[in-house]
Amino acid sequence: EFAFIRLLSLDGKVLVSNSLLPGEAGVKGNKGNYGFPGLKGQKGSKGDTCENGTKGDKGDRGDAGDPGVDGEQGDKGEKGDTGEKGYCGEPGGRGLLRSAFSAGLSKPFPPPNVPIRFDKIFYNDQEDYNPSTGKFNCSVPGAYVFAYHLTVRGRPARVSLVARSKKVAKARETLYGQEIDQASFLTVLKLSAGDQVWLEVARDWNGVYVSTEDDSVFTGFLLYPDVFEILHNSGTFSQ
Repeated sequence: EFAFIRLLSLDGKVLVSNSLLPGEAGVKGNKGNYGFPGLKGQKGSKGDTCENGTKGDKGDRGDAGDPGVDGEQGDKGEKGDTGEKGYCGEPGGRGLLRSAFSAGLSKPFPPPNVPIRFDKIFYNDQEDYNPSTGKFNCSVPGAYVFAYHLTVRGRPARVSLVARSKKVAKARETLYGQEIDQASFLTVLKLSAGDQVWLEVARDWNGVYVSTEDDSVFTGFLLYPDVFEILHNSGTFSQ
């Protein structure tokens, strides 16, 4: 039950009433203090795509990634253009080893017991033979062939082949008067670098002759080099 109470004054004015009817609006109160932050809201749905947005600034460069897996070998490319000519290389090693000479006598009856100077050069490209001394100087160690073909006239001839200052071969041709004959000889010697070889005649046996119609010739050439001695001398090979 609900009791309706109204208290009136003597002049009929209402002093107190518990009527449920709404009263008149009161005066607006002062602004209250800020409240506590609310709870985090739920994630919203994805927005619409912007087609005409402004391009943003370029981002910072990222860290280098790990190397990728090797790919398959590609096809052979086309032949490139010819390159420019390169610089000259350093001089190479010694090439084909050669040594040879052939020389003739220009005056008959050479002096005895000294090297015969065969000063008419037929071949001496390597210049291992010295026509001013009559000596062959070995520059390439190895086996050499030496030969002479001499004209003998008017007196006998005793010819010695000298190597390393030793008479290693001797031959004689006994001849008197105005007779003319030829003396020939050939041998093979093993020489080392620096060895010298020459011909000489003995005293009173120097009948080696030469004229416009007759020659006396001394010849020598390398048969094959001594490779081991060459390498040893160059420091490439040592025993």
